[in-house]
Formats: sequence, structure tokens, C-alpha cells
Amino acid sequence: MTKYKVWAGIGLLLTWSLISFNLQARALPEFTSLVAENGAAVVNISTTKNNKARKMPSLPPGMQIPEGTPFDELFKHFFDRPNQRQEPYESHSLGSGFVLSADGYILTNHHVIKDADEIIVRFSDRSELEAKLLGSDERSDVALLKVEASGLKAVKLGDSTQLQVGEWVLAIGSPFGFDYSATAGIVSALGRSLPSDSYVPFIQTDVAINPGNSGGPLFNLDGEVIGINSQIYSRTGGFMGVSFAIPMDVAMNVVEQIKSQGYVSRGWLGVVIQDVTRELAESFGLNKPHGALISRVLPASPAAKAGLEPGDVILTFNGKQVMTSSALPPIVGRTTIGQSVNVVVMRNNDRKTIKVNIEELPESEDMAQVDSQPGRLVDDRLAIEVMDLTEQQREQFAIKKGGVIVVNVDAGTAAAAGMRRGDVILSINTKKVSDAKQFLDLAKDLPENKAVPVLVQRGDGAIFLAVRIKTKDE
Repeated sequence: MTKYKVWAGIGLLLTWSLISFNLQARALPEFTSLVAENGAAVVNISTTKNNKARKMPSLPPGMQIPEGTPFDELFKHFFDRPNQRQEPYESHSLGSGFVLSADGYILTNHHVIKDADEIIVRFSDRSELEAKLLGSDERSDVALLKVEASGLKAVKLGDSTQLQVGEWVLAIGSPFGFDYSATAGIVSALGRSLPSDSYVPFIQTDVAINPGNSGGPLFNLDGEVIGINSQIYSRTGGFMGVSFAIPMDVAMNVVEQIKSQGYVSRGWLGVVIQDVTRELAESFGLNKPHGALISRVLPASPAAKAGLEPGDVILTFNGKQVMTSSALPPIVGRTTIGQSVNVVVMRNNDRKTIKVNIEELPESEDMAQVDSQPGRLVDDRLAIEVMDLTEQQREQFAIKKGGVIVVNVDAGTAAAAGMRRGDVILSINTKKVSDAKQFLDLAKDLPENKAVPVLVQRGDGAIFLAVRIKTKDE
């Protein structure tokens, strides 16, 4: 009986070990079939750009180098010689892409094919075809190519809006020219905003991406493309564990616009925004830091026409919650031009709904510059000196009336809030500043130990600062 119990125990232990092994094996992804099924839909893209001859600097007048001397060999590489012909030269680049449809539509990055005179697409069977650029969009870094072919192996498209942080993903591309390299990792974060690409809510992954991977597909475990590998964050030029992909819902919106109208248009609101810090949230009557704080409304913009104001905190746009300032541009950009949308803002501690008619984003939004001048009107509580704006400064800043320029900042309250010399103060504690004298009166009435918002225009933008005047005994 005892021997039976021992064998029963051993059997139970083996069974549990087998179940545990199967559970662990099931938790780890298996990519071999995914790569085998989709490798043929990934392509290598090489480009050629014809550059004009570079003009070499000439030797100084009267200076001659005898031919055949060591100096002659050295200087002829750096200086132009009479009758020496400078030949045009070619530059080349490599990247990746993938086949969208069997009839030859191919997707890649804008920066892969930028300024290219010739684009060659190489397939997994080593065949090559010249591609025609149908259109590209620099803001989203997406380009659509077309090759004359049929029956091509195409990828399956997935829904990038259903991605979750921690999900396994796989990239296929040509890092450093090593064709059809597969690398895997997980989704690290969603909706990342990068300084140069505010209209793309990037997918952040830890998939190894290097030069040459750009434009290649990012797959989920179902073998569906959910992103286009685009950028890496690196201090060395190589992979450091942080890479970014363009979501496929963003990319396909670009594709459809290129196919239908030949270019990409985006919705435009016309505001300069910033994040809401804890101190600013308190000063604007918010229970926590969230939303997009408007620091400037551009003249003649949809926002200006609708009545949005600096100091408004956008909480929802067209029914979508705005948790951070970086979340707003992609939402606005994908809004249909001409559409009337509801924008919910926090203004003077009250929620307010404003209807805005969205217009098309212009090519560029020029911002004014300012140079400060010396002057002297001192506020001791803030520890700053201010002066009225000159006519030249008003023209540079596009400020018709009001505002004062900061000409000196000492150690104290304003400096602690981040105020700098050259800032133009437009409002303080939600009250517009008309001139230097009125500013001093407003500053005199500021409460102690409470964060109040101060709107300043700085360089080519505008931001809110949270100023808190401490009691004298602190």
C-alpha cells in the first residue's frame, strides 16, 4: 500500500511538471511560422539620388603648387584646379517596405525615399522592380509606392487601435543591409508623441530596430501588420532598447488620401498648447493634471473664430478625452476638414462647450520672434523688472495691445516658476495685462501660498507658468 502511494505521488508530480512545462511553453511566442508566411511580402528598398558636382575652393590668387610634388597630390584633393572637371555624383540609401496589395502597392517611410531620383524594390526571390512614388507625407513619415506587377504576396493588415502594452510584436527588415532580418519584442507604450512628429501617436517597442529597418512592417502574433517601423531613440546611433512605429490606422489614412486626392490634408485648430502640471491644475481649478492648456490662439484660426482663449484647458475634443497635450494634435489632424465639433474646456473654474469649425492645416505656422530691451519697473514680490512693449516688439510678436516684457529676473518667485528675461507677460491670474503699471497692480494683489497661472510668450511660442508667492516667514 505504501509503495502504491509512492508511485501515485511520483505520477502526480510528473503530471504537474508536464502541465507546468506546457503552460510555460504556451506563454512564450513562436515566430517561425509567422516569418515563413510573411517574409515574401517584405521588400528591400534602395534609392539613388543624382547630386550636382561639388564646387571645390580655388587656390588663393597668385598661389601655385608645382606639379609632381607631394604638396601637389595633397592640394588637388581639396582645391579646384584650372581645367579640372568636377563630375556629378550619386548618393544611395537603403530601407525596408512591405507589399500592401497583390497589384503592386508598397508602403515605406517618407525619409527612406526622400529626394530620390530612382527607387528600386527588391523582393525575397531577388527580383527587382523600379517603383513609382505615388505620394508621401513628411509629417507622418509615410510614403506610398507602386510597381508594375501582379500576384504579389501581400501582408494582412491589423487594427492598431486594439494594441495593448506588453503584447508581443515582430519586425522584419534590412538592418545595415542584412536582408530579411527578424527581431522580436513587446509593445512598451502607446500614443507616444515625439517633438518632430506631433501628428503621429507612435507605438513604442523594445524590438531591435537599426538603420535599414525603416519602413519595414511590425507584426502582431496573428501575422497582421499593426505598424511601420520608423525611428529609434539612441545616443550612439545604434539600437538602445527604444524604437517607434507608426500605427497602421494612421498610415492607412495617409494611403487613402494619397490614392484619392494625391496629397494629405489635416484638420487645424490653430492653438499653441502645453501640458498641465500639478501646480497649473490647481490654479485652473482642476482636480488633477490633465487636458491640453492653450497658451496661444493664432490669429484668424478656427480657434480664434470660435472664441477659444489662452488659459482654456481642452478636456475633450469631438467626444474624445484629451488626457495630455500630446494627445490633441493627432485627434485634430484626423478630423474631417469643414466638420463642426464640440470642444469642452475648463475656463475660469467652469466647464464650457464651444463649437469649432475645423479648417485645413496650413503648410507652416509662422511664429514671431522678439528681442528684449532694458527698462525698469520692479515688482519685489515676483523679483522681476518689466517694461511696456515697443512698436517694433509688438510687430514682431503680432501683439496689437497689452503685454509687458520681462527685462530682468532675480532669484525669487518668478525665477522659481521658470520665468526668463525676454518673456512677454500676457496675463496673470487669468487677468489680461494691459501695460507695466497695471501689471504691478495685478501682481500686488496676488494671493500667498496659492498657485496662479501666468501666461507668457517666449520666442516662437507661448506657455503658462504656475507662480506661487510664499509667505515671508517661510
